[in-house]
Amino acid sequence: MNPMTPSTAPAASNAATSDPRPRASFVVFTPPSGAPAVFAALGDTADLRPVESPARANPGDLPGILLLSSEHDLDGGLIEVPAHVVVLSVDETGRRAAEAEGRLFLALEDVNGEEAALRALRSAAHHSWSLLGQSRSRSQLQRVQEQVRELNRIGMALMSERDPEALLGLILTQARRVTTSDAGSLYLVEQAEDGKERLHFLRAQNDSLPDLPDPDFTLPLDRSSIAGYAASTGEPLIIDDVYEIDDAPYSFNRGFDRQHGYRAKSMLTVPMKDHKDRVVGVLQLINRKRSPSAKIRSDADSDLHVLPYGDAEVEAVSSLAGQAAVSIENGQLYRDIENLFEGFIKAAVTAIDQRDPTTSGHSVRVATLTCDVAELADRTSSGPFGETRFSKEQMRELRYAGLLHDFGKVGVREEVLVKPKKLPHVMMERVQSRFELIRRSLEADFLRRKAEFLTQNGHSGYEAFMRELDEEFERELERVDRFQQAILESNEPRILPESAAGILEEIARTTFRSFNGVEAPYITSDELHFLSIPKGSLDPEERLQIESHVTHTFNFLNQIPWTEDLARVAEIAFGHHEKLNGKGYPRGVTGEQLPLQTRIMTVSDIFDALTASDRPYKRALPPEKALDILNMEAKSGDLDAAVVELVVESKIYERILKEDWRDL
Repeated sequence: MNPMTPSTAPAASNAATSDPRPRASFVVFTPPSGAPAVFAALGDTADLRPVESPARANPGDLPGILLLSSEHDLDGGLIEVPAHVVVLSVDETGRRAAEAEGRLFLALEDVNGEEAALRALRSAAHHSWSLLGQSRSRSQLQRVQEQVRELNRIGMALMSERDPEALLGLILTQARRVTTSDAGSLYLVEQAEDGKERLHFLRAQNDSLPDLPDPDFTLPLDRSSIAGYAASTGEPLIIDDVYEIDDAPYSFNRGFDRQHGYRAKSMLTVPMKDHKDRVVGVLQLINRKRSPSAKIRSDADSDLHVLPYGDAEVEAVSSLAGQAAVSIENGQLYRDIENLFEGFIKAAVTAIDQRDPTTSGHSVRVATLTCDVAELADRTSSGPFGETRFSKEQMRELRYAGLLHDFGKVGVREEVLVKPKKLPHVMMERVQSRFELIRRSLEADFLRRKAEFLTQNGHSGYEAFMRELDEEFERELERVDRFQQAILESNEPRILPESAAGILEEIARTTFRSFNGVEAPYITSDELHFLSIPKGSLDPEERLQIESHVTHTFNFLNQIPWTEDLARVAEIAFGHHEKLNGKGYPRGVTGEQLPLQTRIMTVSDIFDALTASDRPYKRALPPEKALDILNMEAKSGDLDAAVVELVVESKIYERILKEDWRDL
């Protein structure tokens, strides 16, 4: 009897046919000499498939029995035979190979009778079913585990992406990848000007048409479109063929396919819901493919390559859509926080400018020049900045530090912060009033002496006396004018010459008699103190108050709970008046303690202070002169020479000289 010919086999016994499971696929070798005649009794419960070698013994996703005989060469073992195939042998031929690989083995040589052989074969078939089920379960479990791991990886990628444009592309790319979709679209829910919600079509991807631009149009958020239907109902929508939609409120527009030569077929549309179960967008996937490399351009392509979406894809994409919605929501929240903080920064800079209008725009100019220099250093591939690189977050951190570097000025007394002259305003008014009193006193003394002479002498010698008295009076007035002019000149915030210092001492020693008869000096010791300031408008105590703005800035910025990527804002701003040689303030630290960002800001701050045209107490220096000063300070060890050289050679400073920077 030839067991390889099922058409000649008699009907199987009841014992063989009572099993309701699908029939087993028995795999046999050619020739199966020595096989018991009982195989003929299997009838149509089994497919008897001849194979050329053990490596070809693969029943696929059906259970199987491998029949061996002594004529089979097993030097290659059974490695390529699926694990669920049970090995049977009419002798001991297959035992060695089966046991070596831990396979289930059954020898038929001791089986007597047809019924016993059938029971042995049914037992082997059941074992094969069991092994196949276990294999399928393991494969399914592995697929589920891999899918969970993949979704976790995708979720982490979505949560870490801060760029809203990149986030939308990433969501669509990952959704297509986990479903092997040829194309996909992404819509976001937005509010129109009339207050109604609509769908904004923002992203489209298509492997078969890779050069398509991103769309940018809106759809009504209603049930007339497929995306609108999913958004309105809040439920996933599966369509096996979008060209065969019947009796549905929505329809499919074939215009895109006709225009670009495409064939959309299967479609999965999933609403993206945030943690409050609100629909924030829609993910639409098109043409699930058998092979990721397949191109879908025609009906024939779609018939050959396109698969329908099933429950597994719905579950995976729904999970991804939920993560995407939360990521979009987080991204929007992050942007709102950024906008809020940007508003706070703008308000802080406005407060600085209002405290000291004479330096309006300084903070913005310094921040701009600092960031420009940092970006230039980042692009440099050789020299001292060859390995310098600043991330996007570090650049934002540097910009904030630049904008807020002088915020501590809000803690400095206004009369010191905006003091334009050496004498405080109140003192100057007092000096002016005193000199007016001195003139009136001289005039009163002149008139008194004139009246006394007339009373005592009449007109005798009056003319000679008056000539002498007039000359003396004019000399006194001239001296008062000269003293007052010297005070006005000394009050200017420039370097005090030695000659001016001498005349101030003379003025302080000069007295006059007031109307109450008390002798008083032309200027008091306090006034002399301020007028004798050798340079600028501030005395040492006031200068310390001004310098304290750096500490105020640091203390203020240190109170803000910065995020990790902005954690160094306070540190960067704190050192903008320090020098590399330790001669700066307020800490007197040296270069190795100052980050590069701070050293760049220091150069930018000095350059703007030298060239600013909005300072009433000094004239703006031309850029060439300001650069000379920067070079001198670099040579003396005050400033970072490499930063100064970068600024000078690149002429990057020209930007802040050309525009009005009074507004952010």
